[in-house]
Amino acid sequence: MAAQTIITVNTAGAGLYEISQEVARFVRENAGDGAALLTVFIRHTSASLTIQENADPDVQVDLQAYMERLAPPTTDPAMAYLTHVTEGPDDMPAHIRAALTDVSLSIPVMDGRMMLGTWQGIYVWEHRARPHTREVVLHVG
Repeated sequence: MAAQTIITVNTAGAGLYEISQEVARFVRENAGDGAALLTVFIRHTSASLTIQENADPDVQVDLQAYMERLAPPTTDPAMAYLTHVTEGPDDMPAHIRAALTDVSLSIPVMDGRMMLGTWQGIYVWEHRARPHTREVVLHVG
């Protein structure tokens, strides 16, 4: 039997926001006792999803710092070649960051729980500077 839901994630600006517990609750309530596959999909083009270490918060700090160096705001002279600037200096870099990461994840489920590793967590990666409300679709089947 398949099940779907949409969860809402309110962000406070750029950074990683762990959603593992909410996703795990959905899986427990809907996956049953056998094998299944969970799909996690974010409905946005300037935010993404990732599975990353959830034990040391320095990992998220370093990932965010790296991504900011890789795709800085359009006010940075290195980004002068970009033409999509009407939605603010963080918008096009956010699209680049989302294109380089994932908008969907597939996670195996066994006996009603995700088969994530010991230190793995599921994150919404907000790439915009200001707060946003993001929608994440969960499907297990």
